Amino acid sequence: MDKRPKIAAITTIYHKYAHTQHIVDRFLEGYGWNSRHHYPPMDLVSLYVEQVKENDISKDRLERFPTMKGYPTIAEALTLGGEELAVDGVLLIGEHGEYPSNDKGQRLYPRYEHYMEMVKVFENSGRSVPVFLDKHLSWNWDWAKEMYDISQSMGFAFMAGSSLPVTWRTPSIDMPLGTSVSEGLCVGYGGVDSYDFHALETLQCMVERREDGESGVKWLQAYRGDSFWNAHHEKLWSRDLFESALSRSHTLTPSRHGFNNPFPTLDEMKEIVKDPIAYQYEHKDGLKSTMILMNGLVQDFNFAGYIGPNQDILSTQMYLPMPPARTTLANFFSPLVNNIEKMFLTGKATYPVERTLLTTGLVAAGVDSLSDDEAKIDTPHLNISYQATEESTFWRT
Repeated sequence: MDKRPKIAAITTIYHKYAHTQHIVDRFLEGYGWNSRHHYPPMDLVSLYVEQVKENDISKDRLERFPTMKGYPTIAEALTLGGEELAVDGVLLIGEHGEYPSNDKGQRLYPRYEHYMEMVKVFENSGRSVPVFLDKHLSWNWDWAKEMYDISQSMGFAFMAGSSLPVTWRTPSIDMPLGTSVSEGLCVGYGGVDSYDFHALETLQCMVERREDGESGVKWLQAYRGDSFWNAHHEKLWSRDLFESALSRSHTLTPSRHGFNNPFPTLDEMKEIVKDPIAYQYEHKDGLKSTMILMNGLVQDFNFAGYIGPNQDILSTQMYLPMPPARTTLANFFSPLVNNIEKMFLTGKATYPVERTLLTTGLVAAGVDSLSDDEAKIDTPHLNISYQATEESTFWRT
């Protein structure tokens, strides 16, 4: 571009530690990158915040950064108060805020609604610009697929997802592009329709690099509580991969003596983890993947998989800084913002949005399985095939 791109931010809420702060503040204040403080070569010129509460910090940012102006509607933020689209890129951050939940426990964040208001401006203006959407596309699969289809039909660069695929790794290794993978597993933590997405992204950004690429998913089944332990006992997923993933954790809860980290026995895990959850699913090419949430045992996301003709184990951790820096500094947002910058500058996504579409569908299928007595869910709609980028996008420095 021969001028600095103008960026609009459409958000649900803007308070301390919210995703809006971690992302938008980096566009305004810069962030540490490659041994220096990096300032994005673009200007965040407009801001829409749907919910302004007592803990709001958007007013402070608007006062301190007069080049950014607040607008009362999404359309005005995109047109800068005019009649047509007047920005070169859009941040859609629909995470946090006071929104209802449905009977399945899904928080009804208005990502789809905000996206469609944006699309209306694109249509009325006869042009579109690159878009980044924070986390999964929507709690509703049909809406998520519609959002993807619109981006394809209108031809604008579209990226979404979280920091897990792009953060540091320990060790700093990647899945060899084009290798065979027979089984993949992630052990993480957190809740349903929230951190399960992070764990699924951890899995997917690794296994998508296998020979012939991603082929889509045929079915998914969830396990919770006693059924999880039964499935673990019956070895529905590899015990070796499970233990290899746990060995990468930096936060493994001490199982005895109150210090150090001796590997817990199964009985000790049952005492520590009160509500274990797994989503197991089969890809169309036969690959088996399992996402496991072990609240109480770990506070990080760890991958392990069988690769190559000799079924070697490859394992690594998607590194998040230790508490409290994880919450206060959240440096893992820096590589995410850097990838967003590249898309805004080049007009091309740095990683495939199909990954986020697939993981969005897996989250929805997992929620459906849990709410239907852990039934096996056929997923013909997740016939999503794509190729990983040749160069992986995780932060190596």
